Amino acid sequence: MARCLALLGMVATHVLDERTSDGSLTVAQWLAGGRASALFAVLAGVSIALVTGRQDPVRGRDRGRASLGLLVRALLVAALGLGLGTLDSGIAVILTYYGLLFVLATPFIGLRARPLALLAAVWVVCAPVLSHVVRPGLPERGFDSPTPGRLVEDPGGLLAELTFTGYYPAVPWLAYLLVGLAVGRLDLTSRRTASALAAGGALLAVVATGASRLLTAVPSVRAGLVADPPASDPDGAALLDRISSGLPGSTPTGGGWEWLLVVAPHTATPFDLAATTGSAMLVLGAVLLLLGAAGPTSRRAVALLFGAGTMTLSLYSLHLVVLGTDVVPADLRESYLFHVLLLLGTGLVLRAAGVRGPLELVVRTVVRTIAGRPAAPRLAG
Repeated sequence: MARCLALLGMVATHVLDERTSDGSLTVAQWLAGGRASALFAVLAGVSIALVTGRQDPVRGRDRGRASLGLLVRALLVAALGLGLGTLDSGIAVILTYYGLLFVLATPFIGLRARPLALLAAVWVVCAPVLSHVVRPGLPERGFDSPTPGRLVEDPGGLLAELTFTGYYPAVPWLAYLLVGLAVGRLDLTSRRTASALAAGGALLAVVATGASRLLTAVPSVRAGLVADPPASDPDGAALLDRISSGLPGSTPTGGGWEWLLVVAPHTATPFDLAATTGSAMLVLGAVLLLLGAAGPTSRRAVALLFGAGTMTLSLYSLHLVVLGTDVVPADLRESYLFHVLLLLGTGLVLRAAGVRGPLELVVRTVVRTIAGRPAAPRLAG
């Protein structure tokens, strides 16, 4: 259910307007901008935790097999992302970045919840600082999605883009997967855990956003922001309003450190990572609470209605194909309702028929062929 909500949120940011006629953010952009993709990344970490032992991480041969399977999955997802990047969809395709994220997450699958949570907290603070330091020395970024051509012609530039300078930079974004791994190591059947996730996530999102707002209201901070090309806004308030709809993955590095205090979609600052992590925890906790209180019939209905969440790789790819080709008329390509009905309807039909998403089936088959079946989850204690 949470994964389906993340998918619909990303589609909303792709199709719907960012701002209203009076220049303010639309409700869809305010709710989903930056948060939907972060929710996807956190849920990816949760999924990795669930298939690598849940509360009791895999060890020995099981860990080696799980690591190999994760690397194979990373390669397949990244390759699919490169292919989808060749479409004229106008969308920054996230899958190649996800593939690299899976690779970066592999060394951490043997950790339990507490060290993962501590590592995630450190990563939220330190990775954006590292990015701010190293990005000036990296190749100039492009603004197209990664493609096979980039891999052949400019592998170094592509690696810099995937790790630090692109739309979804994997090094700062590893914080999301670490949080997801930590969450997946908890007892997700516990109502107390669900409540803590919802309440803690809401508090984290509010505190991170509020702290950023207070810090960026300081005159010296705003002066530093507008002095940093390509700000070019007459004052700090205008700049902060302009970037409230998001930046292309990172902040400018030509000036001081003031940009690390900003909270805005796709800025990968400590405050952005913390706020969007909090919103992801809130959604997951709320879903767990909702379904924990529901009866069997309600759960089955939810499983069908949100069946798209079991095949997001296939449906995200379908969404990009619709946007990037002429398979449907232009007015439908620009209709959010059409995309929602297409994705939910496809998920419902396949789920009701007991059929996996086609791309999920391919990935699962290849992973099991190379790495074998994942070890059965072990219960803690």
